Amino acid sequence: MIKVTCIDSGGHVRVVEAEPGVSVMAAATAQGVPEIETDCGGVCSCASCHVYVDEAWLGKLTPMSKNENSLLGLLDVRRPNSRLCCQISLTPDLDGLTIRTVDPEA
Repeated sequence: MIKVTCIDSGGHVRVVEAEPGVSVMAAATAQGVPEIETDCGGVCSCASCHVYVDEAWLGKLTPMSKNENSLLGLLDVRRPNSRLCCQISLTPDLDGLTIRTVDPEA
């Protein structure tokens, strides 16, 4: 099992676990992590699962697709460490990954 630490906008920490190949979005929403919307169901056609990835982990993620980059470009709250968590597939190299969720009302 791969562990992901999820920190919500209020600072509450939750650790979720999932098998390799599961997306961060699927793991987090299945285990009750708030502030991750799943409007498109994880097919990278919206930006509702936007998260901030801890900068120490950015180099371990697969490169961002043009589509993901375009969707993130629509957000006013985009940062250099923004990603769509539906596009982060868990691998053993990501065990311990830390993400921060974004308040959808922000």
